[in-house]
Order: sequence, then structure tokens, then C-alpha cells
Amino acid sequence: MLLKSKFKLATAIGIILSMLSLLVHLFLANYSAGGLTKGSMHMDDVLPFGQRPRPRRLWGPLRKLDHLHPFVNPSKSYAAPSKHNGFIYAKIYGGFEKIQSSICDLVAVARLLNATLVIPEIQATTRAKGISPKFKSFSYLYDEDHFIDALSNDVAIVRGLPKDLREARKKIKFPTVSPRNSATPEYYITQVLPRLVKSKVIGIIVNGGNCLQSILPTSLEEFQRLRCRVAFHALRLRPQIQALGSQIVGRLRASGRPYLAYHPGLLRDTLAFHGCAELFQDIHTELVQHRRNQMIKRGTVKEQLTVDSVSRKMAGLCPLMPEEVGLLLQALGYPPTTIIFLAGSETFGGQRMLIPLRAMFANLVDRTSLCSQKELSDLVGPEDPLASDLPQPPPPKSEKQLIEEWKRAGPRPRPLPPPPARPFYAHEKEGWYGWIGENDTEPDASPIEFRRQAHRLLWDALDYFVSVEADAFFPGFHNDGSGWPDYSSLIMGHRLYQKPYGITYRPDRKIVAALFENVSDHRYHPPRNWTIAAREHLNRSAGVEGVMSSAMLSRPVSFLSHPLPECSCRTPKSPAVQPVKDSNGRLLFGGEKECPDWMARSLAMASAKNSEPQNEDYEDELPEDDSSPDMQQESDRSDVNKSSEQDEEMDPDD
Repeated sequence: MLLKSKFKLATAIGIILSMLSLLVHLFLANYSAGGLTKGSMHMDDVLPFGQRPRPRRLWGPLRKLDHLHPFVNPSKSYAAPSKHNGFIYAKIYGGFEKIQSSICDLVAVARLLNATLVIPEIQATTRAKGISPKFKSFSYLYDEDHFIDALSNDVAIVRGLPKDLREARKKIKFPTVSPRNSATPEYYITQVLPRLVKSKVIGIIVNGGNCLQSILPTSLEEFQRLRCRVAFHALRLRPQIQALGSQIVGRLRASGRPYLAYHPGLLRDTLAFHGCAELFQDIHTELVQHRRNQMIKRGTVKEQLTVDSVSRKMAGLCPLMPEEVGLLLQALGYPPTTIIFLAGSETFGGQRMLIPLRAMFANLVDRTSLCSQKELSDLVGPEDPLASDLPQPPPPKSEKQLIEEWKRAGPRPRPLPPPPARPFYAHEKEGWYGWIGENDTEPDASPIEFRRQAHRLLWDALDYFVSVEADAFFPGFHNDGSGWPDYSSLIMGHRLYQKPYGITYRPDRKIVAALFENVSDHRYHPPRNWTIAAREHLNRSAGVEGVMSSAMLSRPVSFLSHPLPECSCRTPKSPAVQPVKDSNGRLLFGGEKECPDWMARSLAMASAKNSEPQNEDYEDELPEDDSSPDMQQESDRSDVNKSSEQDEEMDPDD
């Protein structure tokens, strides 16, 4: 009997302890979910409108780079040359980034040869049939009048050849040259100038951009400043593009929040050049390999058709996937409500490549979600209608024709007629998807495809404007080593010139690939040491260390990707920086001259007037515990974010 009583007592004690344990667990769960703070008042409840504090380490400005300022005035008297050796006209093939780089080089070449430059022709627009007559060639993207006026003291620029020379050009009486990539100034002096002096007119065909080498001799330092004046001042987008770009920026910031611009860099040509086909599946791999085979036949690629794409990615030669970019942004601490602007007119693989990034950051928007169809159509201008490039079904047959065919069909019994051909749908003919299963060779571009190529120039120009103005920029692919100008690097160079204190990430893709290799099995729940390592690398890439390492890679390829030190100046009180030189002893960073006194005084006055206290300093290495909230209010504007929830700085390890 005593044994039974002891057993009952032990059972009762066990039940009581279990109930206490359950209550403790429920209490802790309620506390971690915020149940105890449910009735607390947030800052958004007090200040629903207006500017709110934001973390400096996520959105800038960077104090270590705020002493750099754009300055491209000539260091001495720099009047236009009086001697006239002839006219230079040019045809530029390629996308927006190649056009932007080529025009800057052509102006420098015209100055070098003391020639008059005819407004360059953009072939992507001249080959397009029936585009808007309001804009033609150069004026399709840029403001012609401003371009001519801004460079009047540097180079003589005309809209076209004189009438007599124009007729001779149509009869192909003038020589043309096609300079190789990164041609030297000596090439133009020794090979092009004699032919120009002899014929008075010469044509330059630019295929891949960079028709002049990036790093010029010290004696040609003024030509580097001239390139900056062209790229960042004279090449102003036409007013319609600027106006719509400003509207997009205003809509992105309408809620009082900053925004981050992201360019994936997933271009078919880039993937084919570097051999990244195996990163995709099925038809996309075939499309990349087909383009790579074309490059091998043209001599652009000197390697085999099939390479190990995984090893290429580990070497940093392939773009970061949108999923990886989203995980890196999470590791940096960007909240899931961050507004991300998707730049670029082409993302190979389509919208399905963006699904993981959109799942992590719901406010992923682009020009199509921020602009109405009418606004985009007005930017394009009135165009002549073109026949669709979709296959048309055969015309229907009358009953009489069907009876005649039946009578001519031969003796009975007859075999069943073949089933009707499978219909083609619009999505199967967009881009390159319509021919890959039918033919081994890619069909020639149709008139409507030429028109789409011209439209892509507009979309790239529009997104370029929005990306330069962004509070932060993250490239999916830059410094690719191909020798061609790339879109992201031009944006990064423009931001470094215009506002070096802004957050611009310059990730080393080789380091990033190694980081993801270490967490390949649990990348969505990485350990805390992985998050800290990713943060440290990306924060360093946005600061002085990233600028210096990027200079070693980008400047030898494209001067506009790193327009330092010639195109900037330092304030007198700027901290001392160890100069960085290339293998030939040329300065890449740290050799900027001091800003003139008048500029230093105006900068000091502007800084004193606009200085505002910041709630958090930017540091190269973030503290281990980084959970302070950034209270911001969601906009109820439907095209940016449809919810009004608390925006807290996210700790991915919580």
C-alpha cells in the first residue's frame, strides 16, 4: 500500500513539472514573437511622413571617400585646335555600354588628330526600320545640341559632312579603318593621320567599343579629362529619357525610403564568352553554346566549345545568380522590404531566374512596373507598323477547294490525313526560343528584331540613369576581363566620379563563389561565421579597399570604369592615402590633385549647410550583433509596396 502511494506521488510530481515546463516554453515563445511588446509604440506611429534615420552602413555616405569630388576642368588653356586635318565620321556597333565608351574615345581621337568629328552613327538605330522619325541615330539616345555646345572648346563637331563630301561618301570614295580593341595613340598618329590628311575624310568602324587604349601616357593626361567631360557632362541623355528617369527615381523614393539598384549581368554574349552554359538547364544551355560556337568561328573565343562551367564560376568568371545576390543582401542586413530596382534590358533565362530573389525581397521592381505603357511608348515615339515575325497559319480553304482536293486524292481506301501542325505561341518566338528545336543555325534577325534592339538601347539608357542616382548599387557581373566595356562597370565608374561617397559594392566573385561553396547544403540557413565573413568582404568592397582593388582590374580595361585620379580632386583636409600604381608605375588611385581654393570654399559652405546628424556610422567591419531596428514606414503606393508593415533591419541569423 505504501509503495502505491509513493508511485502516485511521483506521478503527480512528474505531471506538475511537465505542466511547468510547458508554461515556460509557451512564455518564451510568446516573448520571442514579440508578444510582450505588442502594445509598445513605434516611431512610425509618431512620424508617419517625412525623412527617417537610416543606417549609414547600408546606405552611406562613406566618410572615407567623401573627400573626393568631380573635377575635370582643363589644367591649362585648352582652346579648340586651329589646324584642321579633315573630317572623321564613325559607325558604332554594339549595345549601350559600347556606344557610351566608343563616343568618348572618338572625341579623344578627333582631338588627337586635330580633326572635325561628325556626329557618330549608332548602327542599332540606323538598321531598325520604321522607328520614330523624331529621333535619328545619335539623337535616339543623346542630346545633340548639348553635345556640340559642351565640347565646343575641345573639338569641332558637326552634324554631317558638307554636301559635296556627302555625295562622295555615298560612292565609297573615302577610306575606312576598323581599329582593334584598345588601339594606341601611336596607331592613330602613324596609320590613320596620313590617310586623313591625304583624303580629308576618313571613316572609323567601331565594333566592340574601346577604340582607344584605357591608360594613356602621362603626357596625354588632358585627354583623360576630356574623356570624363564627354562621358559625364557632354553625353547627356535626351530630355525625354531624363524626364522619365527622374520620374522613376521620384516614384522609388516616394515613400521616403532609399532604394538599391541591381544589374544581374546575365547576358547571352557574356555567358557564351566565359563558358558559363552549364549554370543553366535545357534549352538555355543550348542557346549559350550556340552563341559560343559562333564566337569561336569568328575568332572572338580562342578556347574549346565545351568547358567546365563550375570551375569557371569558382574562378570568378561567371555572373552571380540572383538567388546568390539575394542571400548576400540578406547577410548585409538589408530588410526584406528593401526596394530593389532591376536594371538592364536583358536577363538571360527570363523572369524565372528572378523568382528566388523576388521571394526574398518582395519590392523588386523594374521600369515596366514603375511606368505605364503610354509613358514607355512616348519615350519610343511614333513608329510605323511592322508585320509580326510569328508564323502565320495557312489561309482557310473554301468548301469547293476541299471537294476538288478530295477528288484528286486517288483511289480508296485512303490513309488518314496528317494531323494539323502544332500552333506556335507568342512566347515561343520571343528572343531566341523559336528556332533552337527546329534548326541548327540561328535565323537572320527580322525587321521587328532590329527594332527591339533599338528599343533595348532606350531601356538601358533609362536604367543607367536610375542606377547612377540610386542610394546603393550591386553588380551581378563586372570587370569580366573580356576587354569589352560592360554595363555595370560603367555605372560604377560614373558613381565613383559623381558621388564616390555613395554605397557601391564591388564584390570579388571568386571569394563569393568560395563562400557559397562552403555552405552549399544549407545556404538559406548559413552559420553566423559565414554571415560575418560575407558582410566583411562586401563592406570592404564598398570602401577604399574595394576601390583600390577594383582599380587594378577595371582601369586597364576601361578608363570610364575607374576615372581616377585624373577626373577628381581632393579637399585640402582629406586624409593621406597611399597611392596605388599598376605594373608600369602609373597611378590608379591616390594621386588626385587638391581641389582649387574656390571649389574647397564652396564645398565647405555646402557641407556646413547640409550637414545632418546620422544615427549610425559606416564601418569596414560590422559588429557581431547587429540588430538595431531601422524604423521606416511602408508606402501604400501599389506599384512599390502594397503593405504597410514595420521595416526592421534584418539579422539573418535570428
